[in-house]
Amino acid sequence: MKAIRIIKAGSVEITDVPRPTVKEGHVLLKIDYVGFCGSDLNTFKGLNPLVNLPVIPGHEIGATVAELGANLVTDLTIGTKVTVNPYSNCGVCTACRNNRPNACRYNETMGVQRDGAMAEYLVLPIDKVIAGGQLSSKELALVEPMSVGFHAVDRASVTDSDVVLVFGCGMIGVGAIIRAALRGATVIAVDVSAEKLALARKLGAKFTINSVEEDLHAKLAMLTQAMGADVVIEAVGRKETYLAAIAAAAYTGRVLYIGYAKDAIPFDTQFFVKKELDIRGSRNATSKDFVAVMNYLEMKTCPLEDLITAIYRAEDAQFALEAWLDDPGRVFRLLIAF
Repeated sequence: MKAIRIIKAGSVEITDVPRPTVKEGHVLLKIDYVGFCGSDLNTFKGLNPLVNLPVIPGHEIGATVAELGANLVTDLTIGTKVTVNPYSNCGVCTACRNNRPNACRYNETMGVQRDGAMAEYLVLPIDKVIAGGQLSSKELALVEPMSVGFHAVDRASVTDSDVVLVFGCGMIGVGAIIRAALRGATVIAVDVSAEKLALARKLGAKFTINSVEEDLHAKLAMLTQAMGADVVIEAVGRKETYLAAIAAAAYTGRVLYIGYAKDAIPFDTQFFVKKELDIRGSRNATSKDFVAVMNYLEMKTCPLEDLITAIYRAEDAQFALEAWLDDPGRVFRLLIAF
């Protein structure tokens, strides 16, 4: 069967690999769409330290059940549209024992620490396959990345009385914006792209700040009567936004970090104490976050045409990644169709 493999920095090949065979307790999926995400782009750039090349990328999946393994107790049937939980968990580390398998110490995400879904077929254990209800395969390919932002909002215990500042309006940041708005919070979105900020408004942000054109902290002070944000969610992974998140947080605020910063960051830690901040990490997503995203998408209020920048054939994967590199501000989500 056909598969996409990143073989070295800047180079993608279309290769032929054996079609997997379904086994007991597993499901064979026919892959319909897989999204390219920022981690895949970093892999293509040779900047992803978690990846050993070559690797088959992809963990944002819309698929169809093609075959069921033996001895399954499931409502899935052949032809059911599904998405996938792409994270592994060991079941014995402290995160798993605390019922937070999304943060498993030994997690291996598909397309990162192990081969991913950019192939015609995929076999997975039944517990990693999530029935898609009335959603299309295109919609299901958006569930995983959006769920990461949903999870951050849940980690922050956002309520309708909160002012929530979100750094970064990519798919993960957009997920945070949507869920915070659904909970009734006042959402402020920060980005350097006017196009992404316009989309953030469409998806629930009440205010936006273009941090290239405006003074971030002056505008935030104006919007919050100089109080700062009750919750700050960092979905970029840069030194500047990591530091700005602490400055933007209100006294006794909550700061949530989703983005991976690639370099060590020197914090002025006095503000951790003076503001009595809750500083939390947010990793991956849980099954209830997946369900929450799917419930949102079933409302049919999400503008898919704005979220999906382009759809490419598998044979055009190299071109798709090169186009993303050439104009990163224009690209929101790229899907590969099998």
